[in-house]
Amino acid sequence: MKSFLSTISILLFFLTATAQIPAIIPKPVDLELNLAERKFVLGDNTTILINDPALKPTADFVAEYILKYYDVVLHTLPYLSNEKKSNSIRFIKTKEARPHTEEYQLNSGSKQIEISASSNEGIFYGMQTLLQLLPIKPAEERKLDIPALKVTDYPRFAYRGMHLDVSRHFFDIAFVKKYIDYLAMHKLNYFHWHLTDDHGWRIEIKKHPKLTDIGAWRNGTIIGLYPGTGNDGLRYGGYYTQEEVKEVIDYAAKRYITIIPEIEMPGHSMAVLAAYPELGTTPRKKYEVAQTWGIFNKFNNVLQPTEQTFRFLEEVLTEVMDLFPSPYIHIGGDECSKIWWKESALSQKIIKEKGLKDENGLQSYLIRRIEKFVNGKGKTIIGWDEILDGGLAPNAIVMSWRGEKGGIAAAKKKHKVIMTPETFMYFNHAQFMKEDSLTATRYVPLKNVYDYEPIPTTLTTQESKYIWGAQGNLWTEYIANPAKAEYMLFPRLDALSEVLWSPKGKKDFTDFQQRLRTQLQRYNRLKVNYPKNYL
Repeated sequence: MKSFLSTISILLFFLTATAQIPAIIPKPVDLELNLAERKFVLGDNTTILINDPALKPTADFVAEYILKYYDVVLHTLPYLSNEKKSNSIRFIKTKEARPHTEEYQLNSGSKQIEISASSNEGIFYGMQTLLQLLPIKPAEERKLDIPALKVTDYPRFAYRGMHLDVSRHFFDIAFVKKYIDYLAMHKLNYFHWHLTDDHGWRIEIKKHPKLTDIGAWRNGTIIGLYPGTGNDGLRYGGYYTQEEVKEVIDYAAKRYITIIPEIEMPGHSMAVLAAYPELGTTPRKKYEVAQTWGIFNKFNNVLQPTEQTFRFLEEVLTEVMDLFPSPYIHIGGDECSKIWWKESALSQKIIKEKGLKDENGLQSYLIRRIEKFVNGKGKTIIGWDEILDGGLAPNAIVMSWRGEKGGIAAAKKKHKVIMTPETFMYFNHAQFMKEDSLTATRYVPLKNVYDYEPIPTTLTTQESKYIWGAQGNLWTEYIANPAKAEYMLFPRLDALSEVLWSPKGKKDFTDFQQRLRTQLQRYNRLKVNYPKNYL
């Protein structure tokens, strides 16, 4: 009988503990509940203590969040090691080296919460976990119960990225900042800002003002799914001033997110050619900023690799690199149709003069020359996997989108790789078989995203080390406003974060779905426009 009662007691303890495990996304490496300890009660008498001035932005972040969503006022003070102040949240930057630079520990008890890490970003990620420990609905107004527990956590991949296309449709800096907050909430650390394409040039370049005077505006947009049912005939566009770009960069830096700008070349350049037609293969032609999708092989959107074009690209990239502190610059390189170079006598002359094999070789020549220029400024290029065609530039990082083939080839050549295959990582594709809004026709459900494994089984252990991480992409042909962007982003962003942060062995889709229920309640508080199908 005693044995039976003991078994029942253990079972009840286990079920109680399981029911109380906080729903944290992405799932931490290790979490231990302490059911014997009373909960920490966060209220107006709670103080944030920091032992390093560099942690002040993170302290401000949590204080502003709690004030905005719970109406509780927190104050930040310097932390003294011999201080016995109770009811405090302590951010402690330690001097000891840890195996993972972004690792943090979170310890919560009845008298204090301590987040410790050897890096500023580790403290920030611990703070993001802390925010997910806050109750959805406090039992008592202005008093927030936080469970007693210990979390040890660090990411699986160093590159955890999300992309936003602002060329097809333009998003103002208020939404871009909100987007960055969403990435930070999910412990992502790279924001790929797709700033230029056929449909609009979105960044001020002082030496070439026509890029925004002309290239940032189109005279209409197709109606409906490609090829469309007509054209709305409305002038559409916008761009970011360099001051606005600096503002966004500073905002992201405080959230430990590096912004990687993308300047497309040598294809996807109709906006450039509308402004400066002399850079194209048919300089006497009148180019226009694209008004339709489906440009590849239908519209001449490629740059002519002349000295004039290289001077232009170098001047543009110089301003971009001066603006962005990121060590990485994305130079596109995708979907460059070769038919326009085949038809151009000058392109053929350049191929012959440079001793190139063909048009793929011409693209490789352009990419290699641009890489040499960018490397000379102390930065590294990233390109879509088409930069492999004709020969890979010596130091380039490959972003593999046409499946994993390009990424595998690059890793075998000992190049860093970011996996972003369309069938798993393109969030502009439909989440459901029957969508209730205009959406690209392919299907990328939540489970596909969650089940994605960035390291291909065909790579050896040594080759696998070149898989830097992975990235989700949000292309905006059919995403014209922030509400639609959020609808397509969530909750696939949650699945992506767990792919990139959580240990592979801890992934469990059923468990993820359970935690997602709580996460959706958090989104209700944040007023995120996620698909209600998940309710």
